[in-house]
Amino acid sequence: MADRWTREIEIKKVDEDQHTVFGWASVSVDKNGEIVTDLQGDQIASEVLEKTAYEFVIHSRRAGDAHERSRGIGTLIESAMITKEKAQAMGIQDEKFQEGWWIGFKIDDADVWAKVKGGKYAAFSIGGRGKRSPVEPK
Repeated sequence: MADRWTREIEIKKVDEDQHTVFGWASVSVDKNGEIVTDLQGDQIASEVLEKTAYEFVIHSRRAGDAHERSRGIGTLIESAMITKEKAQAMGIQDEKFQEGWWIGFKIDDADVWAKVKGGKYAAFSIGGRGKRSPVEPK
């Protein structure tokens, strides 16, 4: 059986008129080129995160509310898995570039929107199931 995991990343932009929020869903490699380890001690390789992002776009596209409710909350309106190769293809040549999954949601639920506006929901939290493998420390 796969282990469950979650990861929280700060919301970067809120558009109050359109009820939209944007930010990193997950970051695999930070701006220093280091693999990110989350609060649960998990790491998600960029290749794995990319497959996960595509599966979410194909099969779900729904916003959730604290991993409890996922109907009627909101809809994915933007998704981009950013890797070094894609950044180079877009002409982004920054030495301190991070790799990860950028998302945006249109929030339809008034209670959830109030929590976003009020700062209670200040981060995206992704969850999933995966097979954990031990990682050798550097």
